[in-house]
Amino acid sequence: MADAAILTRPGTAIASLDALYAEADRLDVTPGWLRRERPILWPEPHSQFVPAHWSYQATHDALEAAGGLIDVTLAERRNLVLRNPFPGNNFATTATFACAYQMILPGEKAPTHRHSPHALRVIIDAKGAYSVVDGEKTPMETGDVVLTPGWSWHGHGHDGDRAAYWFDGLDVPAVHALEPMFYEEHPDKYQEVARVAAASPYRFSRDAMAKRLDAAVPDAEGLHGPRIALEAPQMPTMMLTMERLAAGQKTRRQRSTANHVFVVVEGAGETVVEGTPMAWRKGDTLAIPTWTRFAHVATSDALLFAMSDEPLMRFAKYYRVELD
Repeated sequence: MADAAILTRPGTAIASLDALYAEADRLDVTPGWLRRERPILWPEPHSQFVPAHWSYQATHDALEAAGGLIDVTLAERRNLVLRNPFPGNNFATTATFACAYQMILPGEKAPTHRHSPHALRVIIDAKGAYSVVDGEKTPMETGDVVLTPGWSWHGHGHDGDRAAYWFDGLDVPAVHALEPMFYEEHPDKYQEVARVAAASPYRFSRDAMAKRLDAAVPDAEGLHGPRIALEAPQMPTMMLTMERLAAGQKTRRQRSTANHVFVVVEGAGETVVEGTPMAWRKGDTLAIPTWTRFAHVATSDALLFAMSDEPLMRFAKYYRVELD
């Protein structure tokens, strides 16, 4: 029988599997033939993230209470992060997105900062709030969608007379996975306003989106109602859309490798996720992880904002969709 010893360096012989495994551990390598508790490959996508629903009204009430307890000059942002409910997670909403509800009081200003992740805001209830992005002051009114591309200086303020509330969406977990995270606070704390713009490529106003939706048509295969794309070429990890559903309208059940987050801009209905209905109304947020079946049905006329990482999946040639 041939000698089973394996020479790893001159003068060192390994004559048993136990000795081999000890040497592998010393070398920080893992034998590829060992059965792992968590395999490297599996037949189809599965995720530790679960389908989740957050009630805007309940979170609104918590933010309202926070208004008297948390000062934005101390906390940077008064927000409540939508943590997907699985053990060990404290901030991620899906595998690629971190989302939150945020509130700002009349007269407040949130300090200026910038970071690698791309960000957006869906304005749920605001009159007189604004965002300052790279020195440009832009309104944030109810129903608007406002963008903040990565590494843009941005801060917020409020000239109105009642609290303003919005949804935040960022690709923070994607940046964590790839590790190009940078963050910086503005040296002046608040960036000076250089110009005021009612129209901006970073703002999709409620009225402008409504006009575009009037000209849109439902998907021929029933995957969605009349829908428009909110173009964000500076934020290539995200696909952003606004969809209109008439009362009683149902969408076709589907699943894909993309992660989805839906925000209810108007109306009410439910999303059936892997057979389980999740009822929603204005302001609510739903997270649909990768390869999870879902379909919407509106119980009143509704508007749904959606963000997904479909462009990222398509770029990497990982995108796959399955229709029922």
